[in-house]
Amino acid sequence: QVQVVESGGGLVQAGGSLRLSCVASGSIFSILVMNWYRQAPGKPRELVATITSEDSTNYADSVKGRFTISRDNAKNTVYLQMNSLKPADTAVYYCNALINWAAYWGQGTQVTVSS
Repeated sequence: QVQVVESGGGLVQAGGSLRLSCVASGSIFSILVMNWYRQAPGKPRELVATITSEDSTNYADSVKGRFTISRDNAKNTVYLQMNSLKPADTAVYYCNALINWAAYWGQGTQVTVSS
């Protein structure tokens, strides 16, 4: 059984940084795409960043230049380095991965940015 678990959320002041991690475990044959989504209270879930198996990346306009997604294939792990954080970045951040041609979600990790 495949599991995806996020960590690294917390409370940070505006302008600060956090690094989120997401580890996939279980019977994994391939991880095609790993994504970070976020959902703020009262808002729909939005795609923040994507990284493919070829290390191609894509970002939401709202985070470009501030967030960096990366992956460690040996550890089945994806990271989201978040710099210059703003109160508008406050949300629950979810990892989503396409593993063995099926989509898996983590439980989410809370990021709160104070002004």
